[in-house]
This record gives sequence, C-alpha cells and structure tokens, in this order.
Amino acid sequence: MPASVVEDFGNGRSGLEGARLLAGGTAGPSVLRPLIAEVLDSLAEGAGERCGPLPRGGPSAVARRVRALVPDALPESGTGPVPALRTLVRLLAEGAADPADPLCAAHLHCPPLAVAVAADLAASALNPSMDSWDQAPAASELEAVTCAALAGLVYGPGGAADALMTTGGTESNQLGVLLSRERHGPGVRVVCGENAHHSVRRAAWLLGLAAPLTVPAPRGVLNPGALARALEAAGARPSEPGRYLVVATAGTTDAGDLDPLPAIATVARRYGAQLHVDAAYGGPLLFSDLLRERLAGVEQADSVTLDLHKLGWQPVAAGLFAVPDGAALRPLDHRADYLNAGDDSEAGIPDLLGRSLRTTRRPDVLKTAVTLRALGRRGMADLVERTCAAAECLADLVAADPEFELRSLPTLSTVVFRPAGAGDGTVAGIRRGLLTEGSAVLGRASLDGRLWLKATLLNPHVQPSDLSALLKLVRDAAGTHGTGQPHDTGWWEGPAPR
Repeated sequence: MPASVVEDFGNGRSGLEGARLLAGGTAGPSVLRPLIAEVLDSLAEGAGERCGPLPRGGPSAVARRVRALVPDALPESGTGPVPALRTLVRLLAEGAADPADPLCAAHLHCPPLAVAVAADLAASALNPSMDSWDQAPAASELEAVTCAALAGLVYGPGGAADALMTTGGTESNQLGVLLSRERHGPGVRVVCGENAHHSVRRAAWLLGLAAPLTVPAPRGVLNPGALARALEAAGARPSEPGRYLVVATAGTTDAGDLDPLPAIATVARRYGAQLHVDAAYGGPLLFSDLLRERLAGVEQADSVTLDLHKLGWQPVAAGLFAVPDGAALRPLDHRADYLNAGDDSEAGIPDLLGRSLRTTRRPDVLKTAVTLRALGRRGMADLVERTCAAAECLADLVAADPEFELRSLPTLSTVVFRPAGAGDGTVAGIRRGLLTEGSAVLGRASLDGRLWLKATLLNPHVQPSDLSALLKLVRDAAGTHGTGQPHDTGWWEGPAPR
C-alpha cells in the first residue's frame, strides 16, 4: 500500500483514495489509525463547543446548524475521509445529548464505558455477521459462552440456562410473547399491569394476538391480588393449565418501580400461566450481592428481558433474552440452505439462525464480553451500587428541600420529583426551558394524575455537587428564588399537557 495513501488523507487524490481503503486485513490498523485520531480530536472539539449536556437553542437551532453544514448529503464529488470526519463527527458531538454529563438524566440512556466503545470499534472493523458460523467463527462461540454466563446470572450457574443477544427490551419482550404463542397457540392471552412497557402491547399486536388484558397498577406496581382476580375473570382456574402469559416488570420506565415478583410468580403458577419478567432496567442489580435481593423471584420466570445498554454502560445495542433451559428456544429454529444447510449442521457446523429473529446482525457480544472480562462481576456490581446510591442521595436532597416534592424513594436509579405547589403546565415548561437552554436534560412522567420531573441517573461517577447543581437549575427555572412559591403564571404560556 503506498505510504502516501496512509499519510495523506486530507486533500487531493490521495485523500479520495484513502476513503476507499478497507478497515480489515493486516493493513486495516494502519488505515484506521489516522482516522481514529481525527475522530477523537473532533469529538473533543465538538464537546468543547457544546459545553453542556445538550446543544442550546432547541430543535430549530440544531436543525439549522446541521443543514448549514450538510447542504447536500449526497454530493457529486467527495471531500475525502478526514474533512468528512472532521465536519460530521464534530457536528454530531456539538449537537449531541451527552449521557456522560451529570446533568443529562432524562432517559435510560447510559454513558458507555470507554473499554466497551473500544471493543465496539474492533467489532465494526472485523464486521462479523452473526447469521452463519463461516462469517463469525470466534464471535459465535464467544456469544455462546457469554450468553450462557449472563443467563446463569439470572437463573443460577451450572444449569441449562441460555440467553440470546437482542437489540433491547422491545425485541426481547417480543420474543417472550412469541415463545408463549408457539407453546399455546394464537389463543394465548397476555396479562400485564398498566405499568408494563409499551412494547408488550406492541408485541401482541405484531403477533396477531388479542390486546393484552391490562391490570391496574396502583402506585406503579402490579398488585398480585388484582392479577389473580383478572385471571379468574378471564376464565383461568387454580391448578388448571391455561393459555396465559403474565408479564411483570422489574424496573418501570417512569419511576424504576419493581413489581413484587415472588407473589406474582406464585399467582402465575396457581393459574397455570407462564411468566415473563421485563427486567430491561432492573436486571443488572443481579451483579450485586448487596442489591440482587430486590429482584428475588426473577429466577422463577419462564423468560427474562435484560438490557446492558441501560444500567450496564454498553453502547447501543446490548439486550438479552434469557430462559432457564435453552431447549425453550427451539421454536426459533429456522432453515435457509445457504446459511445452515442440514448436512452442515449434522457435520458439526454451529447453526446461528435460531439465535435471533434477525438474519444479519452485529457481534454486539464483543463489547459486553470485553467489559465483563475487564471488570468482572464485582466491578459491574460496584458501578450499579454507586449509581443507585447517587439516586438515593438525590432523593435525600429533594426530600430535605421544602421547595420540592419527592414522589417516592427510588428503587433503582430514577428519582421522580416536582417543585412544591407547581402546576402541570409549570412542570412541563421547566423541562422544556432547560432543554432549550441546553443546561439540563430531565424526563417527564405522568403519575398519580400529575406531571412530574424525572431524573434517571446512569452515571456512576456523578457527585453530590452535580445533583445540587441540577436542583438549583430546576429551582431557578421555576422562579422560586428561595421563596418557596413557584411563579405558576408567565413561565409557561401553553396549555397544560394532557
């Protein structure tokens, strides 16, 4: 490979030739090295320009900036790789919502670990496709051992438990509903709390099932007594096998609440129902000896959703779908002769099509496997414990301040609060004002008939001073200025949210 092509990416013919070079093979690292250096510089410059958790100005300002720098997304002639990277990576970094910023706390959107991001670069460079063994020899085996280990985290080591890599909670929940349909037929009825993730209802719709039977969830959790009554009303009878799938939630999106899993598992068994637990948010508590008791009962589930791109610090996507016995996954087996011919399988070539609903998929397991090897279970536990402790600290600060109202103590890492005495219009306006200023990113949650601000903490390195600063921003935006009386008029002029 000509040295000029490696050394001169920035201009002229060599730059354009450099854009055509490949990331793999023995020469790949040499090609990538200067490009990665440019990416890192552009990330730093963009973050410095943003200087906060979110770009200022709101959607219209961001859109103008993007369109000004990218007037033509498909130009007739290219610029070469370095100018393209410099412009667009810096643009993306400057206009990003940065989950590593302590004041970016709206969603289950984690700051990824650097070691996981580095591993993800390797996965992209090597580009294994996880739909046949001959496209991903080592990656397929690494996925098998890593998934088995994480399934053992849920169900206990040494058994037949297994897990699949997914794109996240939506796909995992769909798998749980799909396997129940394959077991019971199209007449299976999904039963879930009104606190269940929207993907449960979407899964029933996608699979042509009746709309889920929704059970009230007062104070955000599924009541076992109400569940039993709903099953009885639907025709279920104790000690009789039924065609029902109960879906419980271990970490709701709005407040991080945990359904009472042991009691729900007892009800499901009594009425012959299967149990799927959506632990996309709360599942990583299982790494911690200190916190895993909060998920007691999850091991009784027929299937479990677990996401490591939430409370696991992985780049998107890093979802898992776990079952206590890998044999439960057999209904997913699928044949495509060019990928898993029967005689190849009989000859010992691993069959990967039954490992996903997707065909082409990335080796997302690599970043997770690297993280687990680098930190170990104890290292992951430490991050989880630090993050949950930060949420408790924020809740204490809110509870101690008469200018705020705390909805409840956090179960995971979500704190739900609002300025004392503020109306829903003010709460909505505070949030939008902070977003427009780019000063803080908070979520919103409609609970108990009122609108609340939601801080979802996922940065294990957040400090009490950061949390105090967050509350000061909210206090100032509400117009309290230490008076304890929010200015409910004039700050938000639109109608109250529905």
